[in-house]
Amino acid sequence: MKQVELIYEDSGNYFMREAFNTLRTNILFCGTDYKKILVTSCIAHEGKTTVSMELARSLSETGKRVLLIDADLRKSVTVSRYTKETGVSGLSQYLSGQVTLDDVRYGTQYPGFDIIFAGPFPPNPAELVGNNTFRSLLDSAAEEYDYVLLDAPPLGAVIDAAVMSEFCNGAVLIINRGTVKYRMAQNVAGQLKKSGCKLLGVVLNQPSASRSSKADSHYGYQYKYY
Repeated sequence: MKQVELIYEDSGNYFMREAFNTLRTNILFCGTDYKKILVTSCIAHEGKTTVSMELARSLSETGKRVLLIDADLRKSVTVSRYTKETGVSGLSQYLSGQVTLDDVRYGTQYPGFDIIFAGPFPPNPAELVGNNTFRSLLDSAAEEYDYVLLDAPPLGAVIDAAVMSEFCNGAVLIINRGTVKYRMAQNVAGQLKKSGCKLLGVVLNQPSASRSSKADSHYGYQYKYY
C-alpha cells in the first residue's frame, strides 16, 4: 500500500476537540450495524470534509481501522488541503477501470487510518458512484475495516450523495448555522430516509459564531443525535 503524509492544522480549540470526541463516541455507540457511513451537507462550504477527516482520525485513535473515501468527484479539495502530493491516483480512476485498488489506497501516519482520494474530476460522476464497482468496493472495505467513511458531495446540490446513500448503513449531516434553512435540511433528511440510509446525527457547524471570537468561530462544532 502507498503511504501519504496528511497535514492537519491544530487550532488548539478545546471545544472543537471535545465536539469531535462527542461525535466519535456517538458513532461508536451506534453499534456495528453502521459501518458504511456517508458524511454530507445540504450545500457547499459547510465543513463536511473537515468533519470527515477529523472523524476518521479520531476513530483511528481508539484502535479502529478506518477507510476514508473522498467521494466528491465534482469539487474535492482534500489532496490540495491535506497533502503536498502531486499526481495522486484516486476513486474516479478506479471506478472507471483505469487503475487497481492498490493504486488508489493510501496508508497515513495514523495507524489504522487509510484514505482513497477523489482523483481527476470525471464527466460522469453520478454514473461512477452508482455502478456495481463502487458498491463492491464499499462491501469489501466494510469486511476489512471497522468503519468506511464517505466524504460525499452536498446532498442538497447534486444527486451523487443520494445515489451513494443507497450503499451505506448510516449518514451524518453537516449543517452550517445561519446558512441552511429548515425546509432544505428537512428535504435532505427525507432523501436519506427514502434511500434506506439512517440519519445517525447532525453536526451543527459554527453553533456560537455570533458569540465566539473571530479566531475560534470557524471551529465551533456541536453534535446532535437525530
